[in-house]
Amino acid sequence: MEFINQMEPNFDEHEAEHLYEYMQSGGWVTEFRKTAEFADMIAQYTGSKYCSITANGTVSLSIALLACGVSRDDEVIVPDYTMVATPNAAELIGAKAVFVDIDRRNLCMDFEQMVKAVTEKTKAVILVSINGRYPENIEQFVTYCKEKGLYLIEDAAQSLGSFCKGRHLGTFGDIGSFSFSSPKIITTGQGGALITDNEDLYKNIKRIRDFGRDQGGSDHYIVKGWNFKFTDVQAVIGIEQMKKLPQRVIRKKELGKLYEQYLSDIPQVEMIPTDYENTPPWFFDILCEDRESLITFLKDNNIGSRPFYPPLHAEPAYGYSGSYPVTEEISQKGLWLPSSVALTDEQVKYICDKIREYYQ
Repeated sequence: MEFINQMEPNFDEHEAEHLYEYMQSGGWVTEFRKTAEFADMIAQYTGSKYCSITANGTVSLSIALLACGVSRDDEVIVPDYTMVATPNAAELIGAKAVFVDIDRRNLCMDFEQMVKAVTEKTKAVILVSINGRYPENIEQFVTYCKEKGLYLIEDAAQSLGSFCKGRHLGTFGDIGSFSFSSPKIITTGQGGALITDNEDLYKNIKRIRDFGRDQGGSDHYIVKGWNFKFTDVQAVIGIEQMKKLPQRVIRKKELGKLYEQYLSDIPQVEMIPTDYENTPPWFFDILCEDRESLITFLKDNNIGSRPFYPPLHAEPAYGYSGSYPVTEEISQKGLWLPSSVALTDEQVKYICDKIREYYQ
């Protein structure tokens, strides 16, 4: 078996052909019609009124916070278990990231811990639908934030194609954020998107991502803004990737069910409950014993894997004290297995056979 990467982007001749056509057409490369077309596809797919494409999924969160009026020294509640872009987005604009523990059932923010963390300085909550999963009580987050006058931003970077109760993740909060980095289900290399049904927030987002002005080419600045824009070159790729999204969602669900079928009876491996009717996981994940040795064993058998994110509160960049027992446990046991949409059934069986072999 050739080496199986833990994750890799997936392109074919369509991206190359349309990029060539675009360059031959005299496109100006910077964002224009193709970026608008890509944004329309995201809005339509997620069922949102508005969508704005951004440079990446980190600045998209910063833009969302700024659009909601979050400023220096405001507090933003984030889960301790997430990609570091989530808290960094708050810190980038001078706000303070406040970490809370997660719910072990779905690895998303624990509602009760979030409530305990709210103070008079709290301005927003970033709810991460980690790996395409969602808290069963997601509507409780929405109701609570509305009652308390807090903005709810959904970090759905890993959740394009995931639904809850008939609604796409990212549409429950005031703003939803997506990422198109290389490991995502669709990719433009780098890139992000913000969706909302709130016209005022959408206008704020558009200004902030384009120097604070209402339209390109203008030198009239309504608010302070920056250059967080996209390019039509990336959008050409994104459009072709979006055409493949429905089939990729189906394939991700099929692969997840295969992993579950082959691994569910191994005592040392715990499968995280996943609603495969609505969730195509970003990465296929397990909680396992003796993780570091298993990683080495898999690598020796041409299988790539990757440990879970660490507890962010304790990372040198933050160095906060506190007790986050669920995050600490799953960060020690969590392992991402090969997750490309290009995986074959044969490869999945080989991976699972090797995991079984290791524990036997």
